[in-house]
Amino acid sequence: MPLSVFTILVFTSLIWPEGFLRYATYLNDTILALFSNVFAWAAFAFLMTILWAAFSPLGKIKIGGEDATPLLSRWNWMAVTLTTTIAIGILFWGTAEPIYHLYDPGGTDLTTGSDDAARFSLVSLFMHWSFTPYAIYTLPGLTFALVYYNLKLPFSLSSPLTVLTGRPIPKAGADLLDGIALLALLFGLSASLGAGIMSISGGIARLTPLDTGPVMLAIVAIFIVAAFFISSASGLHKGIRILSDINTKVFLGLILFVFIAGPTLAIIDLGGRSALQYLKAIIPRSLLLEPFNSADWLNSWTVFYFANWMAWAPLAALFLGRISRGYRVREYILVNLVIPAFFSMLWMTIFGGMALNIEMQETGVLNNILQDKGPEHVLYAVLDYLPLAAVLAAIVTLISFLSYVTAADSNMDVISNLCLKSPAEDAPKRAVISLKLVFAIAVGFAAWIMTSLSGIDGIKMLSNLGGFPALFIIIAFNVVLLILGTTKIGLLRAGQTPVSGDVPTQRVGHQN
Repeated sequence: MPLSVFTILVFTSLIWPEGFLRYATYLNDTILALFSNVFAWAAFAFLMTILWAAFSPLGKIKIGGEDATPLLSRWNWMAVTLTTTIAIGILFWGTAEPIYHLYDPGGTDLTTGSDDAARFSLVSLFMHWSFTPYAIYTLPGLTFALVYYNLKLPFSLSSPLTVLTGRPIPKAGADLLDGIALLALLFGLSASLGAGIMSISGGIARLTPLDTGPVMLAIVAIFIVAAFFISSASGLHKGIRILSDINTKVFLGLILFVFIAGPTLAIIDLGGRSALQYLKAIIPRSLLLEPFNSADWLNSWTVFYFANWMAWAPLAALFLGRISRGYRVREYILVNLVIPAFFSMLWMTIFGGMALNIEMQETGVLNNILQDKGPEHVLYAVLDYLPLAAVLAAIVTLISFLSYVTAADSNMDVISNLCLKSPAEDAPKRAVISLKLVFAIAVGFAAWIMTSLSGIDGIKMLSNLGGFPALFIIIAFNVVLLILGTTKIGLLRAGQTPVSGDVPTQRVGHQN
């Protein structure tokens, strides 16, 4: 059903582009007008809940029970988690976003292009890419892990809701919930792939005389879809693990090189001052207190980001929760929240800080590229200020490709698991591969349509549309996690007892 709805929407956009874009814009604007504050407040609540879980008795619980063994080593677990949640975002936005904020500091009275505006820009990057957004992933993933492994409930998004009702959700309701989350993920995947297509096309344009038109976007989309389908078909312990390992090491190498070869002292100075300001600003900015309550700016940035993360989060939770078996809750929070958030802050400090330094030293040099050519070209312009610029551009283009492939890989795994109601390794391989192929084609086609029709605005609309239903799913998971941490500690520690006598102890897909 979700695929049918998604396919209808995609073909409608192809046959009737003007009308589809008009109605999608109307729906997007309506969601933002009514719920933009809810996105921001809920995201902050998720962060607070995760911090509570880390320091509560829940933090000592072992996912899967005391006898559970890990699916992945610590390094592989960290690498898979990091790269499947980052996707293409930090590459696409890390240098472009701060330039936007430098000249539009969020409705505040800061002077555009000033040092204060530069710090506002970097703090905004921290808000949009570190602790709060990673909490959006961490919370539903932890909730699902505890319910699936410790309470032995089915592989479905409806399982955590069993904690609220004390009995299984009716099949029709469970299928509806899974379908809504799947549709949200398809929108989120398409939005992220749209950014990936634009980023990689920008790299190709930098390295070749080719232009980033619809044909180039289509070719890039085909190659990405083919790559993540092939990788996903090989499974968790091959494609995803190997790609995530390569991705993480290349990311770390890029960080080290740019930090040393770039304006190191300026990056340290701006990053340090911005980090301190972030600590002071995180509460008022999260609660949308003055002067951080400009509706237009929030809808274009903060809400857009949080909606995009939320669109991915419910089904990403199934993947992140499944690979966390054998580790304790505090370890889960460290690997899913703390390490990725600090990594993202480091990346944004170095790449965003360098972009801001360049722009403030040569006013307009990056902003003109941003306005004339688009955000996908800014990163490559920044690389021109470093040694071995052409080599770096090739590496970044390749890692942009691998980044999205890795993230989409894991989500294709989740989609097939959800459709089959069990982990893919328990299902017929042909059925798994067929499902992954169909969904991969649908996502690739949707991303190409939206980027060709409306560019970055299309990406933002897909994010908001996907994040809206996911918002309420994650809020429900938040309530469930609070219940688990306050009243179900004994059951979680046992790792073998259902929530109530009405809840089956056998999982769907594991029955004899």
